Amino acid sequence: MVVPLLILFILVTSVLSQSCNIRETDDGSVCVCNAKYCDTVPDLDVSTGKYQVYSTSKAKLGFYSTTGSFVENTDGEESSITVDQDTKYQSIIGFGGAFTDSAGINIKLLPAEAQNNLIESYFGSSGIEYSLCRVPIGGTDFSTRGYSYDDVEGDVTLEHFALQQDDLDYKIPFILQAKALRNNNIKLFASAWTAPTWMKTNNDWSGIGSLKDEYYQLWADYILRFFEEYDKQNISFWGMTTQNEPIDGYLPKFFSKINSMGWLPSQMNEWIGENLGPTIRNSAFSDLKIMLHDDNRITLPVLLLLLDNEKTMSYADGAAVHWYANLLVPASSLQILNIDKDDWFFISSEACNGYLAGLGLDKSVKKGSWSRGEKYIKDILDDLEQGAAGWVDWNMVLDEEGGPTYIGNYVDSPILVNATLQEYYKQPMFYVMGHFSKFVVPDSVRLETSVEHLDNVRAMAFLRPDNLIALVVYNSGSKKVSVHIQNNQGQTAAIQIEAHSINTVLYS
Repeated sequence: MVVPLLILFILVTSVLSQSCNIRETDDGSVCVCNAKYCDTVPDLDVSTGKYQVYSTSKAKLGFYSTTGSFVENTDGEESSITVDQDTKYQSIIGFGGAFTDSAGINIKLLPAEAQNNLIESYFGSSGIEYSLCRVPIGGTDFSTRGYSYDDVEGDVTLEHFALQQDDLDYKIPFILQAKALRNNNIKLFASAWTAPTWMKTNNDWSGIGSLKDEYYQLWADYILRFFEEYDKQNISFWGMTTQNEPIDGYLPKFFSKINSMGWLPSQMNEWIGENLGPTIRNSAFSDLKIMLHDDNRITLPVLLLLLDNEKTMSYADGAAVHWYANLLVPASSLQILNIDKDDWFFISSEACNGYLAGLGLDKSVKKGSWSRGEKYIKDILDDLEQGAAGWVDWNMVLDEEGGPTYIGNYVDSPILVNATLQEYYKQPMFYVMGHFSKFVVPDSVRLETSVEHLDNVRAMAFLRPDNLIALVVYNSGSKKVSVHIQNNQGQTAAIQIEAHSINTVLYS
């Protein structure tokens, strides 16, 4: 009788939690998924006096769970992480990625069951449960063509406004699937890269150009139509940004071919105060969160001219920032975004590795790169430390080249699709995102956290709505370390933290 029970236990355990099907690559390792198999996140099961650790390391990719017990406190433990539950900071909105055309194109190249496994990996209860996601308004550089929702020149009544087949094929089906998996507990925000070319001064998707003065109200009406048309598809939005990277609209095409539209601070203040703000607030979508900036740290000083404008700020709810060129500007620059306004917040709204490939300074894709995962860890911790309420990746899925992208702007992504082999690969970046999106759930509150006598270790704790503590511990060093933590009852636990690893400790 013992043997059958043991076999049953093994079978049930394997169903509840599947481990990484690892494959070594030139740049590291990935977890391989297909229509029949994909690794999952072990179930959470923490009781009083116990802790559960989820670990991902360079040596062992995937999510691996261990449990243990707290014991009576012993003096003299120097290598410790201390969590002060009385000192609270920002509330968390969420973590996630973007529903780009390229993501949808790649997902659709897989068999139906593999598609389901992939969406489950990002949004399902056995996956990492993304909760905050971005949706482009129209085309981007990660589309197969330049397009808008009204490319009929001079259509000032928006008579010809219509969602494109790109939306119907590559975005909407997967957004709906994600919503169903999350029981609608997902916040979507929209961002526009450019207006139709005929509304712009340069009549082009990219290059140096801005919105023509006579189309300020029309552009606000256009954005409102986007929300109306998506609402007809049973997709509602939590927020929007005012413009993706307005600085790109002042870059010549030989430097950047990314779809763009430039705004001076004075123009943006006028448009928000006179057009966008009133249009949104007097519509059926009046609760939309309006986020300023949606650009890089290096241009944050420009944002001060918006933050100082009373009319703009009467409509603005928060700000969004990207991570590109962060090496040039310290994380402390984000303090500009912490202003004294009720319910104000800021998020990181776009990031990806490999973006310097076009300049010959990097590879677009480094399949299995642990160091690229570590870049995500460091930036997420930096941003949260400065007060960010969320962190959103760029493309959720790309091919092994880093596309498709009709302008050749190939970059990396947490999941890569191999259409020939009908499989997809979860990279270290995927698991890094999961340590935050899965365990630092929406409405968690960041707590004061200190690390003592632990070289190469960073830690950040959060109080979750279910009153569990989620303690994220990152070891960037090449040696395993023993970490001592203390629970609310004054008991301690010694937890082994592997070299080059990210870990989440959950306890009450």
